[in-house]
Amino acid sequence: MATFRKLLFGSFRCASTWYSYGRGLANVSLARQTLGKLAPVVKRNWISLSVAGALCAVPVAQADISHEALIKRASSLVTDSANTYLSQTTLALVDSLTLYAKAIRILVSLQRRYEASASRLSPADEDAVWQVMIHQREEVVSRREQCKRFESNWTTAINLSELAAEAAYNAGADQASVTARSSLDLAQAQVERVRQLALEAEEGLRESRAEHSPRLEPAAQPMVAEEEEIPEAYLRED
Repeated sequence: MATFRKLLFGSFRCASTWYSYGRGLANVSLARQTLGKLAPVVKRNWISLSVAGALCAVPVAQADISHEALIKRASSLVTDSANTYLSQTTLALVDSLTLYAKAIRILVSLQRRYEASASRLSPADEDAVWQVMIHQREEVVSRREQCKRFESNWTTAINLSELAAEAAYNAGADQASVTARSSLDLAQAQVERVRQLALEAEEGLRESRAEHSPRLEPAAQPMVAEEEEIPEAYLRED
């Protein structure tokens, strides 16, 4: 009886082992079939490029695509990005030049109004006017520095757009190249127009001498006078 139990339990254990093994083979087969179906779909819709350790996936519409087509598409994307950067830097430079020219015109106007009414102003009113003019001079200097920063960014954007247009042309993306060239011409025309207004404002500033008034250098005059009053005997080397 004990021997019969051992044989029965051994049969059950062997059957359970073969059942588990069969289920494992079935799962492996099912996984292989699923991956087999998934691979063509991934291959048909995506092409993966690994650059410097980073994964960049480019969607494509067909399974077979040439390197030339990928380069052409990439050059179009480059021109789009360059055009966006150029548009933003152009807008920033145009706005800064406009505000710079406006600040100059306000300063020149204040200077002319002061010169026209200086004889009728009391000392307190004259000091108040000069405080306003000094503040406006600081505004002009600040706007000028801002223009320099934005112009540096804009120059970089111009160079990038020129390179992007050339790359698109060499890759056969003619439409992208033409669009980039058009954006370049438009940006340069807009900046040149506003820059001319700023140059005219600077010319008026130089003529009015509002930015370099002697009133801003009160401490320099006594030092010069003291140097002139030094006796000549102390300046000789005996």
